Amino acid sequence: MSRPSSAGGAAGGLGAGKAGGSKHGGSGGTTASAAASAAAAAAAAGVSGSVVGSGSVTAAAVALPTATLPGQSAELTALFECPVCFDYVLPPILQCQAGHLVCNQCRQKLSCCPTCRGPLTPSIRNLAMEKVASNLPFPCKYASAGCLLSLHHTEKPEHEEVCEFRPYTCPCPGASCKWQGSLEAVMPHLMHAHKSITTLQGEDIVFLATDINLPGAVDWVMMQSCFGHHFMLVLEKQEKYEGHQQFFAIVLLIGTRKQAENFAYRLELNGNRRRLTWEATPRSIHDGVAAAIMNSDCLVFDTSIAHLFADNGNLGINVTISMC
Repeated sequence: MSRPSSAGGAAGGLGAGKAGGSKHGGSGGTTASAAASAAAAAAAAGVSGSVVGSGSVTAAAVALPTATLPGQSAELTALFECPVCFDYVLPPILQCQAGHLVCNQCRQKLSCCPTCRGPLTPSIRNLAMEKVASNLPFPCKYASAGCLLSLHHTEKPEHEEVCEFRPYTCPCPGASCKWQGSLEAVMPHLMHAHKSITTLQGEDIVFLATDINLPGAVDWVMMQSCFGHHFMLVLEKQEKYEGHQQFFAIVLLIGTRKQAENFAYRLELNGNRRRLTWEATPRSIHDGVAAAIMNSDCLVFDTSIAHLFADNGNLGINVTISMC
């Protein structure tokens, strides 16, 4: 049985409630010598050209041949390290008046250069470094977690959004739990921090959501264990459109996207000689619930439909997991 908790309860707990309709849910700096170092590397490779990088600093614009990258890329990419977050400074690349670089994300939060404490305005583009960056492969930001990919800077952000080595967040609905960790640590986290979540064994169970008539936005959560994996069953009630409350039911795999492709799930409402069924592939917890709800890629029904299948304010959903 999944029971909504009282308002302000721990997020992601069994039927974690959401009250009042509100969802509970410096060292290493790059200096002006960076452009000079890049120019020197370019000169060694036999390329030339010039572009003004800052008010009085002129640096060589480079187009590095691919053949020069294996021996030089590690040294060159080190020049692009942000002194604040230690990620890479990628185009558009801006420098302070002294030539120091900082990534665009950190720059928006700073009032002065983290290396020399000089002003960051006016913004000065470093076109030479942008040229170098356009010819370098940059490691994924999750390389330390095991990702071996190096990508062009234009492909890097999109890959990192879906990288399998990206840390997992707590899969429980709501925003109160800020936990992050590896996939192997997800279940221990749930068992320790969200002890109220019930786990049922078997590929065919009944997910019982109690008190579905509670006002505002509410989550019901249950775990299902079968085929050597754990699945999270989530039922959310919320106003996706103003004045129109809907229920959204979905199954998540505590696993990777590739693992999720090996399974299928079926959600079924039965009662009063009526049946409502949804079948789909479970989503990995890496993808979460929000995107599925936004795209209605789950079992969706409104409160009037819920009342057709409910018994004294409790709604039973048959959940079947199968292997593909």
